[in-house]
Amino acid sequence: MKDIIGFCGINCSKCPAFVATQKNDDAEREKVSEMWSKQFNVSIKKEDINCNGCIVDSPNLFSHCKVCEIRKCGKSKGIENCGYCDSFACEKLTAFMDMVPDAKNNLMSFRQNLK
Repeated sequence: MKDIIGFCGINCSKCPAFVATQKNDDAEREKVSEMWSKQFNVSIKKEDINCNGCIVDSPNLFSHCKVCEIRKCGKSKGIENCGYCDSFACEKLTAFMDMVPDAKNNLMSFRQNLK
């Protein structure tokens, strides 16, 4: 399967919520919900761990991705991901990439291939 790179550059294919959804594995969903609840100090239920990746139109989308400003922007522009955006890298994206270097690397790869 080809990797799914989200608008922000995260590799959705490697995201624990995506993996648990694709496996349809409730035990995996439970592990992810516990891990993220502790990591982000919020309550996440295993029922919340359903995601087919942020670039696809699907009712299965992790709660944060549903409200993600980067995703909303990319969807409104009709681009594959932010690496293809004429405004790369905007302030929101730069702040995010500073926190998630792997996402930045993914988007930079797309940028280099545009040349």
